[in-house]
Amino acid sequence: MQIHQLSVSYVDRQDRLLLRVNTQTAQEFRFWLTRRMALRLLPAIGQSLGRLEAQTPGVLAPDKGSRQILTDLKREAFLEKADFQTPFAEQAAELPLGKEPMLVTDVQLTLQAAGGMLMVLQDKGGTSDPGTKQCQLQLQASLVHGLTHLMRQAIDTAQWGTGPEAPAQAEPAALESAPSGYRH
Repeated sequence: MQIHQLSVSYVDRQDRLLLRVNTQTAQEFRFWLTRRMALRLLPAIGQSLGRLEAQTPGVLAPDKGSRQILTDLKREAFLEKADFQTPFAEQAAELPLGKEPMLVTDVQLTLQAAGGMLMVLQDKGGTSDPGTKQCQLQLQASLVHGLTHLMRQAIDTAQWGTGPEAPAQAEPAALESAPSGYRH
């Protein structure tokens, strides 16, 4: 799947973030992120992004502090040239996961050897729906920077009691040893 656009918005009535992904083949994937999921996911993405940026050939960032500085520099460079003004294309030809957004209950983040990050979004269902739905997104570093930026903006809009940088710095000791999958 070739990603064309990402959108993250706060939906007040649901008190959730709506993540929408458009592909270059006019497919749209929709996901609900609860407050709990978003606030736990954002730091994990940030930590993985630091490791991803440190994998760049010719870059040496052996410790957490170096990775954070590198990630901040790359984020600033990305934000200078990113296009956040183009409206999200609303007319998808196909909705592979259906019209209703998939409620994300688990996320796995895996760094790829060739660069990029594989993000697996899952809905493990519940007692009434024991099946698992999932969607895999292959994200290059620039898309990960864009996603984190959009998530921070939506979290600010939601007024979930955090500042724009607070989620990325939550529980650093716990995140360092935590697996890269989260359950809701």
